[in-house]
Parts: sequence; C-alpha cells; structure tokens
Amino acid sequence: MASTPMDLDDVSSAAATPSLNIARTLGPNIPSTTAVSDVISSYRPTKLFQRDDIKDGKPRPYVLSIDFDDPGELCMTSESDETIQIYNVKDGRHDKSLLSKKYGVKLAKFTHTSSSIIYASTQQNDAIRYLATHDNSFIRYFEGHEGAVTDLALHPGADNFISCSVDNTVRIWNIGTKQWTGKLFLNTPYLSAWDPSGNVFAIASPASGSILLYDYRKYEKAPFSVFDVLKARGPADAEAAFRGWTKLEFSNDGKHLLLGSKGDGHLLLDSFDGSLKAYLKKTRASTRRLAPGETEGGNVESSGECCFAPDGRYVLSGAKSDLLVWDTLMTPGSDKILEPVHVLEEKREMAVVAYNPRYNMIATADQDLMFWLPDPDL
Repeated sequence: MASTPMDLDDVSSAAATPSLNIARTLGPNIPSTTAVSDVISSYRPTKLFQRDDIKDGKPRPYVLSIDFDDPGELCMTSESDETIQIYNVKDGRHDKSLLSKKYGVKLAKFTHTSSSIIYASTQQNDAIRYLATHDNSFIRYFEGHEGAVTDLALHPGADNFISCSVDNTVRIWNIGTKQWTGKLFLNTPYLSAWDPSGNVFAIASPASGSILLYDYRKYEKAPFSVFDVLKARGPADAEAAFRGWTKLEFSNDGKHLLLGSKGDGHLLLDSFDGSLKAYLKKTRASTRRLAPGETEGGNVESSGECCFAPDGRYVLSGAKSDLLVWDTLMTPGSDKILEPVHVLEEKREMAVVAYNPRYNMIATADQDLMFWLPDPDL
C-alpha cells in the first residue's frame, strides 16, 4: 500500500532537515557512543507528525501503541482509526500506512523480523494477527481468546509471545504455529512482561492485587513467586493496588520491575522479592486513557504511558503535559517517595511512551506522534 503523506508542524524546517541526527547507543556489538545518563536531561521534542489524511471536521484518531523494531530503525503505531503507521527513524519520516478496517487493530508489535508484526484485533473476533508489512498480507491468525486482548509480550530472544485477555486466560504462542502452546487460567491477567533472559515471565492481576512470576520452562506448574502489590504499595492508596494498572516491564538489568499506574505514582519493585524500591511520584496529572481491561473512566486504552530507558537506570512517564524522568539510582525518602529528577517540557498530552532500544530517541503520542532527541547545544 502506498504511504500516506504526513505533515510536520513546520514544513519549511522539515525540508531543510532531511534526516535526524541520532547517535547509536547500547545493544550487542554496538559501540556505546553516548550514555543515556549524559543526555537524559537534554531531550527536546524534535519532530511532530500530524496525519494530513484526516479531513477537516473528522475526529482525529488516538495512538494506541508505539513499538520500535530490534535495530531501532523503524517506529510503529497502532491507531484508533484501524490503521498501522510505520516511520523511518533515521530519516525522521513517515514510511507507510497499513489498513485493518475489517478487524481493527491495537497493541501492534514488531517480531524479531522488522518486516513482520503481530497485533490484537478489536472487531469481529479476538484473534491475534500476524502480518507481513511489505505487502500487507496475513501470514497467520492466532485464535483462541474469547475476550479482548489486553497485552502482548514478545520473548526477548525468540518469536514466541504471551497474550493476556479479559477472558481470564494467558496464552503462550509459538509464532510458527496457529495453535497456542500453553494456557493459564487466572483472574484478570491483564499485563505481562518477560525478564531480559527470557527464562521468566510475569503476569499482573489487578483484581487480586498481585504479580505472578513463572519459570518459562515449567510454566504449567504454579508460579514460583507471587508479589503482593497491596503489601508493597507504600504511599500509594489501597485502590491503586487493585485497579488502574497500565504497564508491566522489567528493567534491562533484570533488577527492577515497573508497575505503571493511572494513580499519582508508579511502583518500582525489586524483581527478586517484590518489595517496593521506590514510589515514583508524578508531579503532573495523569493521562485520560483507560487501563487495560477497563471500560469506564477514560477515552481509549494505550499500551502504557511509562517505560524504562535502555540502560535500566531511568524511568520515563507521560502525563497530561510534560515528560517525567526518574533516576532509580537515587535514594528515596523514608516514605519511599522518589520525585522526578527531570521534567522535560511539552504541553501536549503523552498517553503512550516508548524508548528506542538502539538509539537515543524517545517517542510519545496521544493523537500525534512526537520524536524526542537530545539537544546537541545543551
């Protein structure tokens, strides 16, 4: 399908700047040219993409998820108008638009091959679809869920993945076959995450106020550890221990587990014992999005407004305005509250946030996609 044209907020400056100046950082066999800690305070919103195929008077769609491919050269969004948008990161331009009008789309994820993706359906049924992006053709359908899919988590070293659903099941898939290879029956298993080794995965269950950790090699047995979020919530109110969970993610060093929340702070947990390392206090109002599994109290879902930086040291969070950054190496107060170390200014709402795994680049979105880069003059 032909690309859909995109407009920048300043067309004249876009013409004068054909590419983004992005330095590689982190990753196997890649020289670390600039540490995240050296640039984290200097990020600035750099390029705003506004879709010009949305006609005057027509409601603008919401970005539901953001994902980067493994090399960090492509950025993908799923949007509420049943489209998938793909961007070339190095050139800072829109690459192509893919339609999924029949089935809808959310939670789009790259596989470990940049030309293929998986995504959850929002219409007709609750299948997960495996798509080749070069010709917009379906490779396979993953069928079995009987309720909306709330999360997809790709294994860090293989094209196996976990899906969570409001049908109270977690399913484990091998991308080479349409039949699920494992199934767990749990109460509200709305979020999932792999640890960096790929040997352990976690499932977050807000209704039970717990995070369950499984050994991937014997997941059919009971979880080897269960974290009690109510016990570990610290200064968070009790309600936040049972609802409004927006994101579950391990840090790249495997030491921390981030539990995103719609409340006034996120929980940074010790990934080994589940204890609270810090309560990441928000200094800006939360976004208006629904948490996975929710149907009231917001507009649409997102794939999460918070994430770790690739070095595992920093946590970033969007809000109704500004991008918040916490340094996990800082010692919180006696009440476990940790304030943001940086507040990066941007007046637009940031309901979805993702950090590029290979480049010093951040992507944020609500209805428009924004690329952030370090300011070379700071």
